Amino acid sequence: MNYTVFGNPIAHSKSPKIHQLFAAQEHATIEYTRTLVDDNPQAFQAAVQQFFAQNGGGANVTLPFKQHAYALAQHHSPRAQAAGAVNTLISQADGTLLGDNTDGLGLVQDLTQNLQFSLKDKRILLLGAGGAARGVILPLLECQPAQFIIANRSPEKAQALAAQFHIQAQTFAELSGCFDLIINATSGSVSGSVPEVPPQIFSGCQLAYDMFYSAQPTAFMQFAAPNGAAHTSDGLGMLVGQAAASYQLWRNFAPQTAPVIAALRKELHA
Repeated sequence: MNYTVFGNPIAHSKSPKIHQLFAAQEHATIEYTRTLVDDNPQAFQAAVQQFFAQNGGGANVTLPFKQHAYALAQHHSPRAQAAGAVNTLISQADGTLLGDNTDGLGLVQDLTQNLQFSLKDKRILLLGAGGAARGVILPLLECQPAQFIIANRSPEKAQALAAQFHIQAQTFAELSGCFDLIINATSGSVSGSVPEVPPQIFSGCQLAYDMFYSAQPTAFMQFAAPNGAAHTSDGLGMLVGQAAASYQLWRNFAPQTAPVIAALRKELHA
């Protein structure tokens, strides 16, 4: 079976390696490629249609095409509808495409299974109100936290998401109080910057989680730890978890994520 990930840029994607490791667990043989697509909706649509016309088994979608994938899919999971974005395309028997979003599943799986962090009755703060944040809110809420606040530098995006999901919204400057879990969904760690939040919000924080990952602790992790966060984690486990959810949707096989995370971590430090 053939699978691919669509994106631009895409050469850095670890998806082929991750899915080959999953296939090895299943004792299956798959082909998983990277597909670079020109950054426009027409090129993306043409590439997806060509892939599935040539018996593509399933596809992942990364930046900047997740919203294009949502528009292209004829059917959507509740997770995709909540996110307004699709990272997994599944071919249906009638030739149509089902769009799903497994980002939140990957985050929850990493938190609850790999990090052994129960989300029920916890106070959760989500930093950032872009697509990365929107894609994980519903799965987090389904874990029944006691409190859920979304914060953003500018209020408009956070307020829109708060209204959609019936949660609280604040600006970074307004933040106060204690949180059990603080998740960084801003793009700051890509450039080594930290959200402009009051340092004292990390006092009493059990886990500070960065959705970005790197070989070394991210800028957010380095900021959170000395300001009171008991534990920190990057998002490598989320990357593997969302891929595992996609793999299961395509092949009805649930891969083990821990050995794949360990393999990627070893590669990062090589």
